[in-house]
Parts: sequence; C-alpha cells; structure tokens
Amino acid sequence: MASIIFPVSTLINFQRFTTCKPKAATACKSVITSAAETTKLPVPAEPIVRRSANYKPCLYDNNFLQSMKTEFKGEAVDARASELKEEVRMIFNNVAGPLEQLELIDQLQRVGVDYHYRDEINRALKSIHQNAETWEKDLHATALEFRLLRQHGHYISPEGFNKFTENGSFNKSIHSDVRGLLSLYEASYFSIQGESLMEEAWSFTSKLLKDCLKNINDLNLQMQVRHALELPLQWRIPRFDVKWNIDMYQRSGHVVVPAVLLEFAKLDFNIRQASNQEELKDLSRWWSRLDMGEKLPFARDRLVMSYLWSLAIAGEPHHKYGREVLTKIIELIGVYDDVYDIYGTLDELELFTDVTKRWDVNALNELPDYMKLCFLSLNNLVNDTTYDILKDQNVDVLTNQRKWYNDLFERYIVEARWYYTGYQPTLEEYLRNGFVSIGGPAVMLYAYIGTADPIRKEELEFIEDFPDIVRLACEVFRLSDDYGTTSDEQARGDVPSSVMCYMSDAGVSEEVSREHIMNLIREKWSQINKLRFSEKGNGPLSWRFVDTMLNLVRSGHCLYNAGEDGFSVEDVVAKESLVSLLVEPIPL
Repeated sequence: MASIIFPVSTLINFQRFTTCKPKAATACKSVITSAAETTKLPVPAEPIVRRSANYKPCLYDNNFLQSMKTEFKGEAVDARASELKEEVRMIFNNVAGPLEQLELIDQLQRVGVDYHYRDEINRALKSIHQNAETWEKDLHATALEFRLLRQHGHYISPEGFNKFTENGSFNKSIHSDVRGLLSLYEASYFSIQGESLMEEAWSFTSKLLKDCLKNINDLNLQMQVRHALELPLQWRIPRFDVKWNIDMYQRSGHVVVPAVLLEFAKLDFNIRQASNQEELKDLSRWWSRLDMGEKLPFARDRLVMSYLWSLAIAGEPHHKYGREVLTKIIELIGVYDDVYDIYGTLDELELFTDVTKRWDVNALNELPDYMKLCFLSLNNLVNDTTYDILKDQNVDVLTNQRKWYNDLFERYIVEARWYYTGYQPTLEEYLRNGFVSIGGPAVMLYAYIGTADPIRKEELEFIEDFPDIVRLACEVFRLSDDYGTTSDEQARGDVPSSVMCYMSDAGVSEEVSREHIMNLIREKWSQINKLRFSEKGNGPLSWRFVDTMLNLVRSGHCLYNAGEDGFSVEDVVAKESLVSLLVEPIPL
C-alpha cells in the first residue's frame, strides 16, 4: 500500500518539553501553592526535567550536499572504464603461478575492484584449494593462501603453519621476516574457535610486530604494519581503505602492482563516488522534507554518517535500493534511540512502546507531540518499504517490519527501566538485551530485504529467529559500540555499558575491563568463523549475504576502534570519511 500520511502540526512548542530554569520554576510553584491553599485546587505537577546529550549540529547540511559535483560520469568515462576492466581481466587470466594469483586477488580486493571479477576469483581459489599441497610456500604465501581461502568459504587447515613452529611455538628464524609476520597476523583473524595454533599466531605476531615497528627500515612496510595493528583486514571495510591502499601501492618498493590495475581502480572509485553523491543528495532531500532534525533538536542529526554506514554494509553499485532503505532506517533508529536513552520520561516511553506494539494509529492522541512525529515517520517508512518490496518482488513484509520494531522497542524499554530504577545489570544480562537494542538485527533484516533478489521467506525467518551467527555478530557490534561510546555515555549518566558492567562484575578498573571486552570481541569473531564453516551455521543464507551482515560489524569497528564515538561525535570520523569517499576523487 502507499504511504499513509497523517497531518501533524508544524508548530510544536518545545518549551513544554524542556526544563524550566530553577528560579522561574520555584517562583511559579510558590504562586500556585498559595492559590491552592485558598481555592483547594490541585497543585500542578513539577516541570519535566529532561536530559540532553548536547549533540553538535550536523556538519553537512542539505545545501552543502546538494553542491557536490564530479566530472566522472557520462559515456566517455564509462567506455574508458570498460576498456581498463578488460585489460585487467586479461592480466588475471594470464597469471600462472598460485602465489601470483593469490597476490593479484589480494590486490584486487584492496583497491576495491574485485566485484568485477568474482567468477575468475572463485575459479582460481577453487583450483588453489584443490592443489594446496602441491606447491612450496614460505610464511607469507602460506598465510596469504590461508586467509584468502577462508575468506571466500574454502576451508583450509592451519596445519600448514606447523613447519614454522617447534614445540608449539613459532621458530625464531621467522622473527625477521616482517612481511611474513604481517601476513600471518592478518591470517590469524580468520581463525576458528579452538584452533590453539592460530591463537598462538595472533599472540606471537601482535607482540613481535609492535616490538619491531620502530626498527622497520622500509617506511612503506612500517605504515602497513601500523595500519594492520590499528585494525586487521577481517575487521575493515575494503572500500573505506581504497585510497590508502592505492597510495601505498604507488609508493611501495617491494609490491609490484600492474599500472593498468591502479588506473582502473582509480577510475572505478571515481565513477562509484559520482553515483554515491547523487544517492546522498536524494536522501538529503528526503531528510530535509521530514524536518526531524529541526523538530527534534535533542536527537542526533547524522544523515551523512548513516549513509556511510549503508555504504559500508551494501556498497556494490547494484545495491542502490539497499543503501537507500538502510540510510533511512539507521538515521531514524538513531532518533528513536535518543528518545529512549535521553529525552523521554519513563511514563512516555512505556506509552510509546505500547502504542507501537499495537501499531495503533488511532492512539496517536495519547502521545506527546514529539512522539507523534516519531511514530508517523516510522509508520511511513514501513509502509513505503512494504509498497516497494510488494511492487518489485510480490512479497509482503509489513508484518515482518512491525515485528522488528516491536523487538527493538521492547529492548529499549528494558534499558529505560534499568536507568530509572538504578539497576546494574550483569554483563550477561546486558548482552542478552543489548544485542537487539543496538539495532543490529533490524539493520541486518533491512540489509536483506534491500539487497536480496529474490527475497525468500525461509531466509527472512532464519534471520528473524536470531540464530547464533546473527546473535554473535550483533554482540560484537554491541561490544565495539560500547568500546567507543562508554566515556560519553558515562559522563551523561546513561545505562551502564558492557565496559561498566564487567567492571562491576569483576571489580576491575576500566582499563582492565576494556582489555577484557576486546578479547571478548576476538573470541566471538572466532565463534562466528566457526559457524560459517559448520553445516548449519549460515542456515539457508548464502556466504556472500552473511558477509554483508558482517559488514555491519566491520563498520562498527571502523567507527569505534579509536575508543571514540564516530557516529554521535560526527567530527571524529565524518570529516575525513565524507571527503575521502564522497567529495574528493582520486587524481588519475
């Protein structure tokens, strides 16, 4: 059905919803009390005291976004890209040795053009997997093979690393092989729970690379090591690193990359950037028409970050609709989250949860005006998405979407009750509620209906049931979010984060708790890796879509890795990310 639009007054008096100044409030109370004594009228309630997160205004308004321009579009640009694409394909088809194939595949991924050669990559990796024992490999080759095969769904045993160990420890002879150590470090993040050798590989390489960092003479290699120690490849969004990798390859003295590949990668990036600019302009017009940034000034206005998040999750060119719906839902979930975490009173939140649970548009009058806007924006998005999916795929997802928000708001209200009663949850309690309240399952479900063609009910129901792979991924997302936002949330008195919960559970310092949370993140990733190779881990979902789901987790790592809130505190990440990805093209 088409979107149902309800008339809402645009003249919302937010003075009714904000805190009175203390002196004014006291004087007002005194007068009313005096009147009540003589007339026996009831004393009006105290003014509602509401918190504020003091979010900064959005850095990039609609005027700025509409002004973005690019020259990388049109028939001539597309024709040149097609020529370069075929030249790179010829290079790929002429590479003979397995190591050369693996290194070229790695380069294609790092510069963001691997999606053009998916069939060729799959064929090459399948052949390498079948002949894994037939060619000699040094540490770098062994680790590169291990990482790429596991990344693409081909199981390979870690036993190949045994030749570099003695009595369960890695040989001293490889201590000076920085390139090999770096490759082994990256491979260790694809380990499966229970693989003690790969856990040893992570511990060994992490310490050794940190220790030798300052002594690496090759400045380019030093930069690569530092970059990897900040965040490994398994936790990164490749597109966000394209410029960095192209620059690294152009300066590298020991990694040979075909010039035609670099030229194609630059042009492909710029073409996609041009398309992304147009998408963001359309979304900015939608957000401006909604006017929620102005009407609800207490909430985050983060359209650009929401779009960057959608780009991280569903970045391939043909997923335009997926990015549109993901941006809208991420932006709106941020607003609803602030209603529950910061602005709403417990009575208002209980009421809003009940109205949305019944999905009763006739109950709008029960809500404060600011909550009416929240309900109507949600209702319209759900109806619009339902219409789009029904029109294009003949699948009705109305009931599904309503269920997703009911699940989300039920978890929000639990945390609101914790806050208002001063309850301190254990880390286990917190994660049991928090893997949903972070919004991960809802975003994953929208990623599915926005990118799947066709949508299959069994796949949709599998995600809705929160199987282990969804739960673990969302727990990692929750933990990485907390790792970045704890300081800000603690300062404004929010519900304790996972960092604070573990501090309370174990009686440890924040520093020790943060270390525990990071170890927990790695442990849960190893459980995810194990599920991906198990018979029922992915359920009916394709390997590629599970990777799309995990992109949500990776985007969390990118935003919160520095221990800062890269979504709410927009200037931490958004300036660099927006300019790099969406404004400045790569010079050819």
